[in-house]
Amino acid sequence: MLFLARWGWKEIALFGLLWTGLGVGAFFLFKPIIALPALLLLWTLWFFRDPERRVPAEPGLLVSPADGTVTEVSRVPRTDFFDEPATRIGIFLSVFNVHVNRAPCDGVVKTTRYTPGKFLDARHPDSGAQNEANAILLERGPDGPILVRQVAGAIARRIVCAIKPEDKVERGQRIGMIKFGSRTELYVPERVLSEVAVKIGDTVKGGETILARTR
Repeated sequence: MLFLARWGWKEIALFGLLWTGLGVGAFFLFKPIIALPALLLLWTLWFFRDPERRVPAEPGLLVSPADGTVTEVSRVPRTDFFDEPATRIGIFLSVFNVHVNRAPCDGVVKTTRYTPGKFLDARHPDSGAQNEANAILLERGPDGPILVRQVAGAIARRIVCAIKPEDKVERGQRIGMIKFGSRTELYVPERVLSEVAVKIGDTVKGGETILARTR
């Protein structure tokens, strides 16, 4: 069964009408291309899919906040949300990946911050700093904060954040979506980081793949 993201119904309806109209037109005017609108409709439904995931239960794990490919594992001296060194794990989402974002851990949402910006290709090294983005700071009590950033790409123009300050979230919980190609980042303070479990080039699944382990 194909589960669809609830944040995509507007686009599904809009593009569904468009592809259906093109299909009807092709049927009457040029039958050889009638398969194209059907394929575009199927792709639209496929893009907004929202599959269930098996969320690991081991304590101290940080799971991937997004589907995609790991394009960065680097050290940053500080962030805008905590003034200490952290490891940043960047994930690139192509138009073929699931685009629903998930919480990497249990926690309480301390703040969310939307920042307008550019729409560089999400693979560009400056996209994380310059593109439209939304930051979500999760507090884990004595275990310290975790930061998730939803970053728009060259195609994406719509970031959905479905949680707000003081909300409690669980590891693997759906927290929003970035529509079309984009980037998602996870920041982990070095003082709590025990191990990075992925490397550049790895393919990850949101809510399921273990990105890191904390102390």
